[in-house]
Parts: sequence; structure tokens; C-alpha cells
Amino acid sequence: MSEDGRRRLLIIERAYRGALETQFADVLYLARELNRQQGGTDILLRGLAVTYAAAGARPAPTVVAGGRTVDTLPDPRRSVRTLIEEGAVIWAEEDDIALFGTGPDWLLPGVRRGGPSNPLPAWSTYRGVYFL
Repeated sequence: MSEDGRRRLLIIERAYRGALETQFADVLYLARELNRQQGGTDILLRGLAVTYAAAGARPAPTVVAGGRTVDTLPDPRRSVRTLIEEGAVIWAEEDDIALFGTGPDWLLPGVRRGGPSNPLPAWSTYRGVYFL
């Protein structure tokens, strides 16, 4: 936890930023480091980023570029599971989840639905709010 005991809120809205460019340090890797180094984070997934928390999604694919196979692409679902194991609280925006016509088991275990029926803490309770 941070020195004043408050967590930080990280908001992620854009889900895909390229495969080869981010194969070693994607936005969830940054979130993991911020959680580790700064003592606790809540992460709100919005827009297409809610798919990072989709249960039952396929593993990260391989890419063939110039005859070379690249199989070190980020796996966002594995990263979300790791973040939860490391104490981060992951929220997924209910309105954005609904765009996928999902049922109650659509999210990975431990991911919270955020919306009118289950609101996030007020932004003012966080040490800082950051859009990644």
C-alpha cells in the first residue's frame, strides 16, 4: 500500500495496440509494475479493453513475419489473472461488457463488474487516477 494507505486507479480503454511492438511491455505489464512498485492499484477496463478479462478466450496467437514465427505476444487474460494474484482489483465496465452479449460467467474469476448496480469507489478516494 502507498504511504498514505490509498490505492491508485488505472483506467484502460484501448485493448489492442499492436502485437510486435508490445510483445515485451504492453499496458498490462505497466499496470503490473505500477501495482508492485506503488503499493496497490485498482484497474478499470472500459471499451474494448473489457475483453482483456474475458473468460474462455483463445490464447494469444502466433504471428509469422518475414518467414519468422513470433510466439511471444502478450496474453492479456494471463496478465489479468496475475494482477489479481498480486493484489490488484480489476473492474470491467458493465455497459461495455453488455456490448458483447455476455452472460454472468463471461468474466474471469475475480474480475468485478462496475456500473450502476455495483459502483466503483469515488475517484476522490484514490491517491491518483491515471489513463493508460
